[in-house]
Amino acid sequence: MPETILETQIETDLRELAQDIVRRAIQHGASAAECVVREGDEFSTLVRLGQVETLKESGSKAIGVRVFHGQRSASTYSSDFSREGLDRMLKSALELAKITSEDPFAGIPEQSQLGSIPGDLDLYYPDVYSLPGTERIAYARRSEKAALDFDARIKNSEGGSFDAATGHKIFANSHGFLGEYRRSYCSVAAIPIAHDANGAMQRDYWFSVARSLGRLESPEHVGKVAAERTLRRLGARKVKTQQVPVIFDPLVAATILEHIFEGVNGDSVYRGASFLAGKLGQKIAASDVTVIDDGTMHGGFGTSPFDGEGIPTRRTVVIENGVLNSYLLNTYTAKKLGLQTTANASRGLAGTPGIGPGNYFLQPGPKTPQQVIAEVKEGLYVTEFMGMGVNLVTGDYSRGASGLWISGGELTYPVEEITVAGNLKDMFLNIFEIANDLEFRGSVAAPTLRIDGLTVGGE
Repeated sequence: MPETILETQIETDLRELAQDIVRRAIQHGASAAECVVREGDEFSTLVRLGQVETLKESGSKAIGVRVFHGQRSASTYSSDFSREGLDRMLKSALELAKITSEDPFAGIPEQSQLGSIPGDLDLYYPDVYSLPGTERIAYARRSEKAALDFDARIKNSEGGSFDAATGHKIFANSHGFLGEYRRSYCSVAAIPIAHDANGAMQRDYWFSVARSLGRLESPEHVGKVAAERTLRRLGARKVKTQQVPVIFDPLVAATILEHIFEGVNGDSVYRGASFLAGKLGQKIAASDVTVIDDGTMHGGFGTSPFDGEGIPTRRTVVIENGVLNSYLLNTYTAKKLGLQTTANASRGLAGTPGIGPGNYFLQPGPKTPQQVIAEVKEGLYVTEFMGMGVNLVTGDYSRGASGLWISGGELTYPVEEITVAGNLKDMFLNIFEIANDLEFRGSVAAPTLRIDGLTVGGE
């Protein structure tokens, strides 16, 4: 049988299976039910000093069901697709749902809320799996070699890597919803280690990630950037404790945005475990700060046609010109807070849905990163954070950092063993400048960012 016909047959079978599990759950007394089926393939290889250190390839298929008995619910999952395995999974869920405690906010979304964004969202490219194994390894080897060849001071490496994955998700519920989508992903990375004249070592990394092999940066480019980032850390010093403007490079700026995400996450908000609870409609950030969550962007790493509960994804303006517009919610947290879901339900195979970002980003500003840096007389440019020192209830923030010192509007020398401290409430209000270099390397992205009023702790 030709592969495409076989694939179509398997897809049809999995769709029918998901619907059948839901149907059987209702027949056996459930008041509502959901079923999710996932299958996928993963490949990863790590090459270190030209030798293959790890090589992994796997395929997986699993199914999960969530059933309700009125306000009681339970979920189970299985990777056993035999009739006996599926019967056992369903029976366990139905029995557990009868003995769990009631929750007045439990339930699946209303039928009128369900749906899927039509058309091709540019999420799946079979080419990520098109390379033979030797060429996949060559990608990893080429990225590492480019880094090692770049400069004699790069004498060692934590490796070059190449990863690829494809996934297929099918979701059905007892309101008649049936949806599915495929996603693909590939990445190449390098982590070189450089030595200075005194033998002190520094490491850094660079990577490229894309939905399609054709959109990946070349391994040679990735290796070169990784080398440049590593070399600029050689000869790092400490600095005296002082209050100066701090500029966050885009990868580090994304972590600041993640703290905003944690703060607007409906789970944290209804528990009162967020410093942004009760702040809707209030100014919580500088006037040029606009944060958007958009699960509909074509080709985005956080894009999907529907969320984890079968609700079409959408674009939500979380913060607009500094004012908190919206929390990010699933059906459960929306009911808890007396609001409407923002279609941010995220789920695994079992358990209740959580909350995840779509394509969640900080709107870029007009200036280049170089212009933002040029305006700072003395300050810190952060390229890496270490450790977690963030209290989401109070907003207190203190993290170990390394980066480059800014003097006279230029990056001058590397610094390390410092801390950056402040409070998130003040930090968002003190965002002084946002650059124009927004680039997605994941579902959360931010441009270069300047925040004033922070304390840089050193000697």
